[in-house]
Amino acid sequence: MLSRVGIRARSGLGLLQHSQQLKHAARLAPAPCRWNSGLPVNIGVLFVPQQEAWVVERMGKFHRILEPGLNFLIPLLDRIRYVQSLKEIVINVPEQSAVTLDNVTLQIDGVLYLRVMDPYKASYGVEDPEYAVTQLAQTTMRSELGKLSLDRVFRERESLNASIVDAINQASDCWGIRCLRYEIKDIHVPPRVKESMQMQVEAERRKRATVLESEGTRESAINVAEGQKQAQILASEAEKAEQINKAAGEANAMLVKARAKAEAIQLLAAALAQQHGNAAASLSVAEQYVNAFSKIAKDSNTVLLPANTGDVTNMVAQALGIYTTLTKPQAVKTQDEVPSAHEDSRSPATEMLKAEQGSSS
Repeated sequence: MLSRVGIRARSGLGLLQHSQQLKHAARLAPAPCRWNSGLPVNIGVLFVPQQEAWVVERMGKFHRILEPGLNFLIPLLDRIRYVQSLKEIVINVPEQSAVTLDNVTLQIDGVLYLRVMDPYKASYGVEDPEYAVTQLAQTTMRSELGKLSLDRVFRERESLNASIVDAINQASDCWGIRCLRYEIKDIHVPPRVKESMQMQVEAERRKRATVLESEGTRESAINVAEGQKQAQILASEAEKAEQINKAAGEANAMLVKARAKAEAIQLLAAALAQQHGNAAASLSVAEQYVNAFSKIAKDSNTVLLPANTGDVTNMVAQALGIYTTLTKPQAVKTQDEVPSAHEDSRSPATEMLKAEQGSSS
C-alpha cells in the first residue's frame, strides 16, 4: 500500500514538473509572425487560405503569386518564399516625444491601420514592412506636430491624423502597403505645462462666468427699463383716456343741465304767462329771500347787509321791480315785431276811441 501511494505521488510530482516546463517553454517561444502563417512546404498540391497571398519563386526567381484555393507546384523547383496576409492589420505605434511649435515636449502614441495591396511590392520592396511603416509613422508624427502649437494639437487632432495618413501613403506606395487610418491614443503633457493649462482653463471659466454675470445684469437692467417705459406709456394712455372720458362726461352733463334748465325756463315762462302768474312769482321770490336770509352768517363771521334788511315787503317789491324791468324789453320787442298792416287795420278803431273820449269830455 505504501509503495503504491509513493508511486502515485511521484507520478503526480512528475506531471506538475512537466506542466511547468511546458509553460516555461511557451513563454520563451517566439510569438507567431503577424504577417504570415509560416512558410508551407511544397508537396506539389497546395491549398491557399482565403485572404492570403503566397509568393512563389522558381529556382530563386520570382515566378507567381498563388491565389486562394487549389494550386499545383513543381517540387524542388518551386519554393514558397513569402506569405502575405491581405487582412487589415493593426499596429501599435510606440510612445515617442515630439516638440510643438511653441517648444512644448509631448509624449504621444498611436494606432496604425494598414493593409497589403500588392504582395509582390510588400515582399521585395522592403525588408520588414511592419517596422518600416512604424518608423515612418513616428517620423511623420514628429514633423506634423512641429508645425502646430500646443493648443492647436488638441483642437486639430482629426486634421493631424489625416496629414499623417497622407504622408505615410505617399512614402509606402512603393512598398505595396496602404495606410487606411491613423489614430492618436494618448497625449501626455509635462506636469508644469499641465498645471499652467489648468490655471488657464480656470481663468477662462472665471472670465466666462464674469461675462455671463455682466450680460445677465445688463439684460436685467434692460428688461426693467423696458418694463418702466411700458408702464409709463400705459399709465399716460390710461390718464389720457380718463381725461377724454371725463371731458366727454362733463360735456354731456353740461348739455343735460342746459336742456333741463331750458325746459325749466320754458315751464316757468308758461306758468308766468298764465293767470295769477305774477303772484306766484312774488311768493317764490319771497320764499327764496327768507331762505337766503336764514342762511346768513353760517359760513363766515363778517356779513354785509343792506339798511332795510328787516323790511321783507320792500325787498320783495324790489325783486319784482327788477323782474318787471327785465321783462319790459321783451314786451316792447314783441310789439315792434307786429306787422305794419296789422297796425293799419287797428288804427280806425283807435281813432274812434279817441273821438268818443273827446266828446264825452
